[in-house]
Amino acid sequence: MQELRPITRSTGKCTEVRFVWLIRIRGINGVSPKVRKVLQLLRLRQIFNGTFVKLNKASINMLRIVEPYIAWGYPNLKSVHELIYKRGYGKINKQRVALTDNSLIQRCLEKYGIICMEDVVHEIYTVGKNFKVVNNFLWPFKLSSPRGGMKKKTIHFVEGGDAGNREDQINRLIRRMN
Repeated sequence: MQELRPITRSTGKCTEVRFVWLIRIRGINGVSPKVRKVLQLLRLRQIFNGTFVKLNKASINMLRIVEPYIAWGYPNLKSVHELIYKRGYGKINKQRVALTDNSLIQRCLEKYGIICMEDVVHEIYTVGKNFKVVNNFLWPFKLSSPRGGMKKKTIHFVEGGDAGNREDQINRLIRRMN
């Protein structure tokens, strides 16, 4: 019995989602300083900004604090690909530069073995060892307001609103905003 435990633990981890996509859906008025700070740490400074976040204990606690102000979930490969190709901007010399050419990515991320857009998509989706570097290279995504509008920003998704964890339904919201 003791020998089987590590195997089940390791197989259980493979199916776990290791990153999420966050979209800020509410403004800043009347928000407590703690929530403001967490939104800044998550790089969600404006409404309809989006970022990728690696899931760990610290980030899950941060998500709990800002849950009424964000929509989040687990994007599929197609969504990650579309976001990076359509709305992807890089941080080059502290400036926001459109990712129009692989040479820009190669110049900034070559030392990490990332030379093209597909490498960036792969690193984000698989949560590779350079996830943090690539995610910090990507400027927070500026999305459009969703086609068809929001239902109710102040109510949790489970109760028929928009805020909180949407799990796989985040892909629909990404399509409406991209």
